[in-house]
Amino acid sequence: MNTPAIVAEDVSRTYQLDGLSVPALRGVSLTVEPGDYVAIVGTSGSGKSTLMHLLGGLDRPTGGTLLIGGRDVARLTPNELAELRNTTIGFVFQSFHLLARTTAQDNVGLPLVYRGIGRRERRERAAAMLDRVGLAHRITHRPNQMSGGEQQRVAIARALVTGPSVLLADEPTGNLDSATGQSVLALLESLNDDGVAVVLVTHDREVAARARRQIVMRDGLISATR
Repeated sequence: MNTPAIVAEDVSRTYQLDGLSVPALRGVSLTVEPGDYVAIVGTSGSGKSTLMHLLGGLDRPTGGTLLIGGRDVARLTPNELAELRNTTIGFVFQSFHLLARTTAQDNVGLPLVYRGIGRRERRERAAAMLDRVGLAHRITHRPNQMSGGEQQRVAIARALVTGPSVLLADEPTGNLDSATGQSVLALLESLNDDGVAVVLVTHDREVAARARRQIVMRDGLISATR
């Protein structure tokens, strides 16, 4: 039996703001299986972004248990958690987060720097990943020479270059026009067909409807599963 990619059991997250305890998550349980395609849906303030940060190991829960790749994040040192993120999770954000003065090839290869992989191999793997997302012809271009959709594809290639088991996408179509957004979603679905688990965070119900499973967040809790 395959180990679940991510398991959250009764996970909570409380922030301290000006001496006050502000609960962002109030006890959420969720399992992401290998090859899963899940949409986490909710309005602003529902807790969906907090949940994504926990699922990606960017933050630790205040309570409950969170396993990523079978490992309890509460037992990991900061360096071990960073290494786990680098090998297990790929991140795609609404605002791309590309280095402005860096080519597409070197943007994609950046996560491999933290693995100590040499420049030649980094560039080879980055080129192969850009080809996979349909951007072999943009390999030497910088972000300001590419459209928004192309920049998002570069960001997806960067997320995939480490061979993660889970791709977390936070509003990946939020800065794109509808046609370009549809093409990015089609790319994510193609990657999912190849076995990459996709967890999509969105407030857009039409985008969420393309996933096989929807988790609806409200007031820091899962209010519905579809």
